[in-house]
This record gives sequence, C-alpha cells and structure tokens, in this order.
Amino acid sequence: MQTSVTFKNLDSSENLKSYVKDKLDRFDKYLYNPAEAKVVLSVEKFRHIAEINITGDRLSINGREETNDMYSAIDMVLDKIEKQIKKNKQKNRSTRGGSKARAKNVIPEPVSSLDDEVVRQINVKNIEYKPMDIEEAIMQMDLVNNNFLVFTNSRTDQVNVLYSRNDGHYGLIQPNS
Repeated sequence: MQTSVTFKNLDSSENLKSYVKDKLDRFDKYLYNPAEAKVVLSVEKFRHIAEINITGDRLSINGREETNDMYSAIDMVLDKIEKQIKKNKQKNRSTRGGSKARAKNVIPEPVSSLDDEVVRQINVKNIEYKPMDIEEAIMQMDLVNNNFLVFTNSRTDQVNVLYSRNDGHYGLIQPNS
C-alpha cells in the first residue's frame, strides 16, 4: 500500500511513520488492487488526532480518532478502518452475481377447499436486478430465454418487469410515477 504520512503541530518521527506503515500493510490482504493511504497525525493542545483516508479498489474509506496518546489514536482509527473495509467487502460479496435468481426457501401455504385441505408450495426467489434501459432488457430476455426479467430502468431508477406475452411480443410492468 502506498502510504503518505503528514505531521501537523508535531515533529516528524520515523518511529510513528514506520508504525503507521506497518499497521496499514495488514490491510493489503483485504484489498485486491493497490490502494493509497493518506495519514495525517496532528496535535491540538492535549489531543492527539490521527486521520486516515484510504482510496483505491473502488472504495474510499475515512477514519478519524483523537485521544491523549498518538499510538492509541492510530490503533483506534485503524480498527475503525478495518471494520469499514470488512463491511464494504462483505457487501460487495453479497451483491455479486448479476441478475441471477436463487431459490432461498420453500413456504408451504395451506389452502382450504370444501372437499379437503390442499397444501401448495410457494418457491421464494430473491432476484438481484441491475440498472439497464428497456432495449438492453429485451436483448437480455432473448439471451436468457426466461418468461420475465426484473430490472431497474436506468432512465427512471424504478424497478420494472419485462415479460414475454403469448403473441410473441413483450409486455412491460412499471410503477405509477
């Protein structure tokens, strides 16, 4: 990780620089691409302030902490940064996969009739939809060969459903504005 350390109202110290750089190098395992870290260490009256800004790998993470000791401020802000990086990476993992639909669970629903009780199963699918315009959705429908496609209309930022009709044409369901 490319790191730059800046000191404000504080004499520059090689010990602090190497401490920060060693601690920041542990984040390389979380970041796939090279990242840049900007560290500002400052002292205001009795407060020791550590600010870290990490940019790269399609993310920007900022952290700030102030204590009575510079080393503890650095440790505390690095803990905050680590939590943010892990949270961001977890969020990215859960949103991967494009517009694939996955069946999560099956819910049996009892339906009572006059003769006897019939149990129907409802397959619940969580669908991840991505922004695209209507023409792109039609091309996607032709490629996937499904009866319907859920997507976010890139022009209106609303969820739409494109479905194939029995006569060979397409239908579009969109919410009222």
